[in-house]
Amino acid sequence: MVDEILRPTTPRVDYDTLVRLGRELLVAIGEDPQREGIQDTPRRWADWWREYIEYEPGTTDTSFTSTRAGQLVCISGIRVWTLCEHHLLPFWCDVAIGYLVNETVLGLSKFARIAHHCAHRLQHQEQLGQHIADMVSQMVQTDDVAVCLRGEHLCMMMRGIKTPALITSTVMSGAFEREKELQSQFLHLVAPHF
Repeated sequence: MVDEILRPTTPRVDYDTLVRLGRELLVAIGEDPQREGIQDTPRRWADWWREYIEYEPGTTDTSFTSTRAGQLVCISGIRVWTLCEHHLLPFWCDVAIGYLVNETVLGLSKFARIAHHCAHRLQHQEQLGQHIADMVSQMVQTDDVAVCLRGEHLCMMMRGIKTPALITSTVMSGAFEREKELQSQFLHLVAPHF
């Protein structure tokens, strides 16, 4: 079931078009695409887009039956890179995920795979958090999921105001949304990683 959830849902890239666009981009910014040092840049750029969009998270089929429902599990310190949908510039987020165990417990590396899988698309930070929360909820078969992200956006650092800033966002669902004490416990447990 887990691998079915993580199957790629994004379309395959048109590699030849990306190479052509990479060359056109160089020309549009005043570069000579035949200049030494950048002759292979359109191909390398297309390679990066293909790798980014067609990312495969690896095996995700490790899950276990829970021995005790209701336990709070927190996984933190996961760093992902994604792309701002408004400017096509990268941003990174440190991700923390928490859930109340129901019947299914995932292998710990699966949470990092989920976060990386969700990061490989164009989006804003709040969407990334929601995608992660939705996928975790589906995989662990509970609505009791919390996600906290803290990120730094190059679209803010490299353009406009040109200053660094950390942006924190959260997604709380199920018991995490209803019970402020549980929400506080989760945030307290993951705080050292932020």
